[in-house]
Amino acid sequence: MDADSPPAPQKKTRTHESCHRFSKLLLISFIIFLLLLKMLFSVALITLSKKYCQLLDEKEIIKELNYTELVCTKQHSLLKVWSCCPKDWKPFSSHCYFISTDEASWRESEEKCSSMGAHLMVIHSEEEQDFITKILDSQAAYYIGLSDSGHRQWRWVDQTPYNESATFWQPCDPDNDNEQCVIINHQYSSWGWNDVPCSGEQMSVCQMKKIYL
Repeated sequence: MDADSPPAPQKKTRTHESCHRFSKLLLISFIIFLLLLKMLFSVALITLSKKYCQLLDEKEIIKELNYTELVCTKQHSLLKVWSCCPKDWKPFSSHCYFISTDEASWRESEEKCSSMGAHLMVIHSEEEQDFITKILDSQAAYYIGLSDSGHRQWRWVDQTPYNESATFWQPCDPDNDNEQCVIINHQYSSWGWNDVPCSGEQMSVCQMKKIYL
């Protein structure tokens, strides 16, 4: 036998080491796959749970507020099939609106809206302003959800930012530091906002998010 020939066991050892490395790599890949699968499953489960809880909350709101009838429109969406407003509420975009003809102070008006799962109307666009003014009585005034917390710091009741570039004040308004609540009314041949004392009794407009079923 040739003394320089490599012994056979070395070939077996190299083959064994290659198989061992391949098996180890396969095992690691499988573990990573299982971890990714677990993460995806967890995300999907959390998402479904949130949607389910949201649906339960919406149904609970309906139950608590004793809405005897909803008016719904079919939506082209996989998760939210129907968008609904309580009967006698007006739909626009993603919200519902209720015009209250009961006259009350600003705080009392907000409390009434809150008792229905809503708040005084928040206006952020000309389209929204035009929508609501078309169904209001031009001879009346209506509280909206804007008030002065002090030093002319206007705030919306839903805590959304007050954007000065998207306001609809009447000419010369706001004009009085003692008038810290806002109505929408028809003056000077157009609809606009007017600051008034919060204790004054006015009609109001409530706003709530649409109910999705």
